[in-house]
Formats: sequence, C-alpha cells, structure tokens
Amino acid sequence: MRPIEIARRMAELGQQKEAQDAYTLTLHEGGTPAEELEAAVYILQSGGSYKVSYTAFLQLYRQGYFCDEIFSILTAAFYEPNRDELEGRYRRNCKLLKKYPYIFRKDFPSFDELPIRFYPFDESGYVPFYLAEGRYGDYIDFKNPVVSRNFFKNLDDPILADDVYSQYELEYLNDNVRPSEYIGKENHIYLHYTSWETFCAYLTCLNLRPLVKAEKVVFLIDKEIDRYPIDFKKEFGIDYSRYPLRPLGIREIHRLIWATQLSTHNGGDFFNEIFDSHPNLLAFPSIFSNDTENELLEAEEKLRTTPDETAAQRCMKTWNNPALVRELYQLRDRTAKDIMVAVYLRDRKQSSPFLDEGARIAPALFYQPHFGNLNYALHIDGNNHAVLHSDEYEQIRNSPIFHNFKYIKTFTPMRRITSSYAATIKFMLTYEPNLNPESGPMDNSILTRVLNRSFMIDRCDRLYRDSVLVRFEDGKLNPKATFTALAAFLDLPYTESMTYCSLFGERDPESLAGNDLGFSTAAIYRTNDKYANSAERAYLEYFMRDAYEYYGYHFQYYDGGPVDDAQVETWLSNFTTLDGHMIKVLSDVFRHSIREIQTENGTVLNVEDEFVESYMREVREHRRRVTEILRSGLRFVNKDGQPLQMMPRLELDPALLEQSLYR
Repeated sequence: MRPIEIARRMAELGQQKEAQDAYTLTLHEGGTPAEELEAAVYILQSGGSYKVSYTAFLQLYRQGYFCDEIFSILTAAFYEPNRDELEGRYRRNCKLLKKYPYIFRKDFPSFDELPIRFYPFDESGYVPFYLAEGRYGDYIDFKNPVVSRNFFKNLDDPILADDVYSQYELEYLNDNVRPSEYIGKENHIYLHYTSWETFCAYLTCLNLRPLVKAEKVVFLIDKEIDRYPIDFKKEFGIDYSRYPLRPLGIREIHRLIWATQLSTHNGGDFFNEIFDSHPNLLAFPSIFSNDTENELLEAEEKLRTTPDETAAQRCMKTWNNPALVRELYQLRDRTAKDIMVAVYLRDRKQSSPFLDEGARIAPALFYQPHFGNLNYALHIDGNNHAVLHSDEYEQIRNSPIFHNFKYIKTFTPMRRITSSYAATIKFMLTYEPNLNPESGPMDNSILTRVLNRSFMIDRCDRLYRDSVLVRFEDGKLNPKATFTALAAFLDLPYTESMTYCSLFGERDPESLAGNDLGFSTAAIYRTNDKYANSAERAYLEYFMRDAYEYYGYHFQYYDGGPVDDAQVETWLSNFTTLDGHMIKVLSDVFRHSIREIQTENGTVLNVEDEFVESYMREVREHRRRVTEILRSGLRFVNKDGQPLQMMPRLELDPALLEQSLYR
C-alpha cells in the first residue's frame, strides 16, 4: 500500500496525526504533482508542520505545477496575515530616511508599488516573490550570523559596500566602524545600492533605526556612487580633522575571532604567530582556558564587592591603568566580555604592540583558549547513531565570554592527522612536564585522536555558524594564498604583519625548544617513526577517512580499499609503538606508588607484571569496543539526532599558489 493511500485512509478515519505522517512520507518519497499538492494542503489545513507544506508548495511552483493555486494558498496563508507588519516596517523606515541627511533620494514608492513581496517563513527569514517575473526566490535569513564578505579589506579609504541586505551585516558595519569624530577623519560607511526600487522593497524586512541613529552611514543609489567619498567639510561644513584621536573604549570591541584547538599539535602556535602583530587585532598567544576563566572571575569579584571606585582602584592597582579600571568599574550591566576586553587592553604590550590606534575600524579580539587535551566520549543513541561529548568543548560553549560577543568568526587549524598524532606522542614523552610517575598512566592517545572529530560541526551551533578549517600544510607551503584567504574570511586586511611569524613582535620565535621556526616546512615531512608505527597510522587513516577525503589529504598507510574484521584486528594487534610507550610509563608509575593505581573494578595489584598486563588488557578491550562502533559507519549526530557536517575548508586562490597543494 502506497503512503498516499494510507494517508487518505487515515484521514477518512479521522486519525489526523497518522494521516499527517503518511502525507509527509509521500512528500519525502515523492508522488505525482497532484498527490504532493494534496499532501501539502492536508498537512497545512490540519495543523501539521507548516514548513513541510510551505517547502512542498515552493517546489511544485518552481517546477511549474499548479502555480495559480499555490500562489493563492501561499498568499492567503503566509503573506496576507503578515502584510500589516511588513507595511508598518516599510513606513517606519521611510519616515526615518526622509529625515536622514545622508540619503539623497526621497521618492519612496507606495507599499503596493514595491517590486518584491516577502513571504515570512520563520522568525527571521523570508521567501521573496518577484512580481515582474512571477518567481519565488531562495529563502533569506536577514539575521543569519555570517559576515559573507571582506568589508575591511582596504582601510586606506572609507568603507564602501554594494547591496548589503543583511540586517546582521548592516549592524556589524555600524558597530565596528569607528565614528569619524573618534579618529579625526571622515569615516562614514558608504552603502551603495544599484537599484532604488529593490532597496525600497527590502525596507519591508530591515530595521534601519540603529544605522540612522548613529548617522555613520551614507546611502548612495545607482549612479550616486560617483559621489564617493564625500568631502564632508565642503558639502556639510563638518571638519573631522578638528577632533582628537579617541582611545579605544571597552564597549567598542564587538568582534571575537576564535582560533579553536582541533586537537593537540595541529599548528596552533604557528597561526598565533601569524596574527601576533596584526594592526587590527587584540591578540594573545594561546591561553589556558581555565586560567582565563579564573582571571575573569577574580576581577569580577573585586569589582562586585568594592564599595566605590577608590576601593576598586586599590584592589586592582596591579593593572597599572587607573583610567581603564575606572571605565570598567563604571560600566552598567558589566559582562564577562567587558572584563575580557579590559584584560586585553590592559596588557597592550603583549596583546597588541602594533595596534593601529587611528584605524577606521575597532580591532577584533583574537582568542585561542588552550586545553592540555580535548577528550571525547562516545555513546550510541536510540537510532544507533554515534553521539560525541567533550567536557572541554562544553566549557567553551557555556562560557559567558562567547555568549556576550555579538560577532564571532571561528577558524580551526588542521594538520595531517597521523602527523599531529605522532607529534603528540613525542611531546608527551619529551616535553610534557606532568608525564611523570606521580601523574599516572599515559593517555590512550590513539582513541583520543580517533574520537576527536572537532572538524564536524552542528550548523545550529552559534559558535560554528561562521567557521572555516585551515590546513597547517597550506599555511606553510602556500602562505600568501592561505593567509590572504584567511584574512578575507575573518574580515581583516591582509597586512605585511601576516607575511612573517612573530611573538610579541619578535620575529621567528622558538615556541618550544627544538621547534621549527617561521615558515620552515620541516614539520610537514618529519615522520617521527619513533613515536608511531604504520599499523597505528593506517588505523587512524581508515577511521578518519572521511576527514582525509573531505580536506584533501591522500592516504599514506591505508590503501583505500575494503577493510574486513581481520584487517582491523591486525591493526589493533600491532599498536606496538604506542603500547610500548604506555607500558614503560605504567612500569614507572607502579614503581613510584602502586597504591595510587587501580584497575577498573577497583582491585589493586601488587605484582608489576600482573598490574601492567591487567591495565593494558582493559585498554585494548576498550579500543575494540570503540572500534566496533566505528566499524558500523562514520555517522555522527548532535544531541537532537541531527547529522553533524564537515566544517567548510578554506579555499585558496589558485593564482596565488606558490607550490602545488599538499596532498
């Protein structure tokens, strides 16, 4: 029995929910156009998911089916109930602009003459209908938290942008371009719209009040672009050069650039060194996340418990910046973000030694919270899909620092997984100060690595809505192409400071004893065979094969063919390099203090060989359990059961490549 037949029968019996489910299945599996129209109409009229019906109507209309009927349904169900709101917003915007000094055209058409109708789809998005063409366009989310272009590529002249119709981006420009009075020169935002009629139509969806209130925007329509830039002294009698340069205020900083830690040893220090001396950033190198949180809590406690500003100055005298303490203390509704910005401004010699004080834009805050490791736990949900959980990521996601920044750009460095894995083992055995008999057994690093899928993101997660992944190897081999593209994504100018590595302004620092300097490519080709063998690397490549394929890495140890149980068991049985290191550390732990080490069931073993054997047996059994889950397929979902997606990869301009792309 076909789903449409089941749906009709359920509808006849009055079983509404079952009928809706069957009609929805009809739309998913596909039926005739008439059946799909029937399904969409029933779901809408019976109070089912209106988005399912709405989407089906649009698909049928775009295919040329039942256009008159669907237009009538969509208009009656979605446009007419919201017409008054749309018209009211249009009238308010027109009223504001008629009084606004920096728009030079005032002949606003009536609401009914507008060439585009916007049909609400959800709380922030609309589907446009182009009346002259009789066509529905693509869904538009005016509040989508994505900055889609490099507005701040060139800061020599005032900002000029064409056809900006995103509410988010309009407010972004208004919030981040400093007023002309603050920098002592003409610094308006010039918004050029190529069509007056289209611009007016979009006024039904936008809120221009924040823009016109600040009088920072100049609207140029069509050929008025020839007026860019305006001589404000000549045309309006305003001489901005009379204004002194104003120091940055705490609440002028609205942008956060989050450099994530994908896992250990992915080249995070290298990227920090690229951004170190950027003139439009407040940037520290890697900071341990807990240290940051603790410093902010301590500062907030001092500010909250002091009775007056004088007491606050005494408590925070180590800041050596009375003006900054005063500004922070006097802020109303002070947030963790305010304190974070103040900390960066306080330590200017470290966070921004080359900051351009007179720049047209307020700097972004560059933050790379660091963890000793990122650990992920795996469990299976009711639909047999893998769900990953990381306490470290939850700490970031719940941090008030991230909640209070209005604009967030996220980028993640990635290094070839087998290379970063071997480098991690090397670091643990060579440099790790905590890896000693008192700190316990060595981490089961291969599971830590294979479960760390930080490159897979939840598109609904605010922190990843505007994100990109950057390959470490691209940065080393093709720095100009990589950092030109990364600057464009982060909406920064590509500056001379991004052509070299530095730390607090010092060129080519040694971030760790023995580390490669600057743009040396040695780390790309170093094999570190002492710390990882071919079985361990083949295992990683196979179970991370989706990442290898998506991000353009060729396999070096896994041959790319089918893998059966015997092959997996062969790999698992030959983790001799990792296990050898783990056993060595375990033996040291045993000899130091057997009392501190227990097996999973709580039994304390008194014989070294038995202890090591028992512990490693549990480690290997745990690997097999996780491997069995991964063998069922690399399907990962969020807590709501929705599939995770690969973070987009930074695309490089082929014309800027200095060497072939690394594979």
